[in-house]
Amino acid sequence: MSNDAKNQNGVETEELLIPSFGYELLRDFLLPDILGKDYSQLLYWSGKQVARKFPIESTEELPSFFHEAGWGLIEIVEEKKTELKFKLSGEIVTRRIELQKDASFQLEAGFLAEQIQRLKQKTAEAVEEERKRKTIYITVQWDK
Repeated sequence: MSNDAKNQNGVETEELLIPSFGYELLRDFLLPDILGKDYSQLLYWSGKQVARKFPIESTEELPSFFHEAGWGLIEIVEEKKTELKFKLSGEIVTRRIELQKDASFQLEAGFLAEQIQRLKQKTAEAVEEERKRKTIYITVQWDK
């Protein structure tokens, strides 16, 4: 089953509707076993690498990218001088937390850190700060 969609470059693509369970099996069960104790760190750096390969032009493009990547719904909930706080939610986030209570969202955190670093042209880091009602909060801070 599929739907027609347009990617970030406006090119029409076919959006495949596949079960998220396969993605969840790989991401939350297989990769942690393979990568061991370095799993979260490797996901963070992998997220930064993904951001380098798929750069965005503004934070307004983040929701579209997160949707296409199947990462959930992302929105900025707080903005300070050297900090952005993001809320990650949605059905995929809820399912991942239900299947794996301590599911890692470091891939998303690394992606956000690298995108904001590139946009602000300042060194940036992201921290997965809190989980509330199956919602993840990620804060990105950059140098002054």
